[in-house]
Amino acid sequence: MKKNGSIAIIGFGIMGRTLAQGLIRSGRFRRDRVTVTARARAAGAAAAAELGVRFSSDNDAAVRGAGMVLLCLKPRDAARVAGELAAAGALDHRPLLVSIAAGVGTAALEAVLPARVPVVRAMPNTPCLIGKGMTVVARGAHASAAHARAAMELFAPVGRVLELEEKHMDAVTGLSASGPAFIYLILEALADGGVAQGVPRAVATELVAQMTLGAAEMVLATGRHPAALKDDVTTPAGCTIAGILTLEDGKIRSVLAHAVETAT
Repeated sequence: MKKNGSIAIIGFGIMGRTLAQGLIRSGRFRRDRVTVTARARAAGAAAAAELGVRFSSDNDAAVRGAGMVLLCLKPRDAARVAGELAAAGALDHRPLLVSIAAGVGTAALEAVLPARVPVVRAMPNTPCLIGKGMTVVARGAHASAAHARAAMELFAPVGRVLELEEKHMDAVTGLSASGPAFIYLILEALADGGVAQGVPRAVATELVAQMTLGAAEMVLATGRHPAALKDDVTTPAGCTIAGILTLEDGKIRSVLAHAVETAT
């Protein structure tokens, strides 16, 4: 994909806007080469005008000639809209189609598309909104390594990106995309613990949020196993090991692992 090629973003909701902002900020696409669509015409047009990109209420017109098509749609709509675009001939030029619809496999999209249209499935998460996201991409049957790289470039401005085989994508969804909600629950619970010990609510929330941010950065920056980093904190007969044993009494490892299993 050329640096300033054209892209159509179908579905200009929160994630669609986030990705459009990231692409423009990174210089990956010029504003006049980005076309977005939304069912809510007035809101979509206003958001597009604010960002300085083109708006269309016609998916077919937006997609024709675009070098890349990004489907930012709900899972129930992704295959249907892709099929409508195919039926209208809007994809006959075989653009790269990238879908972020959770649980919708590349084969389901390929089944309704013209022959040999390259499809890449992507799973971002909500921290993309602040440039701290995690996105995983997986190639479909007709997508090449170059297509995967082009898809990864879409998400690089809003966080980390990596490629995996598609067989892992449902687990990625349960772990990385659902994971922020699990962490928010843990943050709230830890803050409650601080409040119970007399710390003001706002202070407890700030302490636990910054602590979590720092701990996560330690894992990424050092490359060390979380267990090794945990051992650095758990001095013999100290307060941390006592707290960890309480967590283990509550089967925290099993509960969290099963949460990912259920979400997957």
